[in-house]
Amino acid sequence: MFRQTLTKVPARGLATPVSRRAFTTTFRVMAAGDTGAPPAMGGQGDAFQKREKANEDYTIRQREKEKLIQLKAKIAEQQDHLKKLSSHIDELTKEQGGEKN
Repeated sequence: MFRQTLTKVPARGLATPVSRRAFTTTFRVMAAGDTGAPPAMGGQGDAFQKREKANEDYTIRQREKEKLIQLKAKIAEQQDHLKKLSSHIDELTKEQGGEKN
């Protein structure tokens, strides 16, 4: 890229255009621990990011599995309670003679 700049020449005191090439290169500056753009941002990602994501996904699946086990236990407990109530209601109706036995 060519740039023209005006510089003052001390001897003449005039401003003259001087052509020169400005070769500037920029490089990606990364802080400590940066590994590149994540795949969500359009980057390739790297092995560390993929491994980190896999670990996070595994942990989330484990937590969801534990929650499902707890919910199944609660459902079983509630079904047992409903069976007990149903049998109690049947006993009460038989004692009062509400149904034809």
